Amino acid sequence: MSLGQELAPHLPFLRRYARALTGSQAHGDAFVRAALETIVARPDEFPRDVDPRLGLYKTFHAIWSTANIEEGEEPSVEIGGAEGIAQARLSRITPLSRQALLLTSLEGFSRDDAGYLIDASADDVDSLVAEALAEIERQTHADVLIIEDEPIIAMDIESIVRDLGHNVTGVAVTRDEAVAQARKAPPGLVLADIQLADDSSGIDAVKDIILEFSVPVIFITAFPERLLTGTRPEPTFLITKPFQRSTVKAAISQALFFDVATVPAA
Repeated sequence: MSLGQELAPHLPFLRRYARALTGSQAHGDAFVRAALETIVARPDEFPRDVDPRLGLYKTFHAIWSTANIEEGEEPSVEIGGAEGIAQARLSRITPLSRQALLLTSLEGFSRDDAGYLIDASADDVDSLVAEALAEIERQTHADVLIIEDEPIIAMDIESIVRDLGHNVTGVAVTRDEAVAQARKAPPGLVLADIQLADDSSGIDAVKDIILEFSVPVIFITAFPERLLTGTRPEPTFLITKPFQRSTVKAAISQALFFDVATVPAA
């Protein structure tokens, strides 16, 4: 099997991670593209002593770390201006702590693997994750609309949202209900399932909502690969079902950190 074939299954999830880390599809994809160009140009330097997924993320992190000008600054790699909304927050939280949080909570790496990726010990990873969660949760509080037609899942998400100190404005189970609730109480964050109770689409519900309100969105789906094709606009924040509570917490914190609204095309 060629190196390209080994890496292909992991690329959609590296794009997801890169977008969550940078807060936008364009910025995240630029870093992934730079990492792939590095692998193509210097295949002999690709880490072969670890799992291909680890090697891929390690190469990405090498690009990310060299793009940083100094601790606490947002990196750039042949892309336009950084997210203005997040700049004040970025000055108060280090990129390394956000990396540790997303690698363990969103991407599911062990503390040892995350430590390998960011050149830190497992204990350091634990400290960085705690630092990121504490800092982000102090900075971001929002009214949250949940679009989810499974009652037990909706209750679980609502519990997570409230545990983070946010307010739940409502739980909608259809597209029309979601839009109506958003108009009644404009949310500061939307958590949306894809398939809703009346066979309507959570994507369509979000499209309707962001036509009227600028709000960050986190999509929740059992089939993330359907939204990570690389061929159309894709969500910046995406959670895979079944999910861990820590994953939802990390995604909520990061989405509010950047305050970015992104929705895929139908």
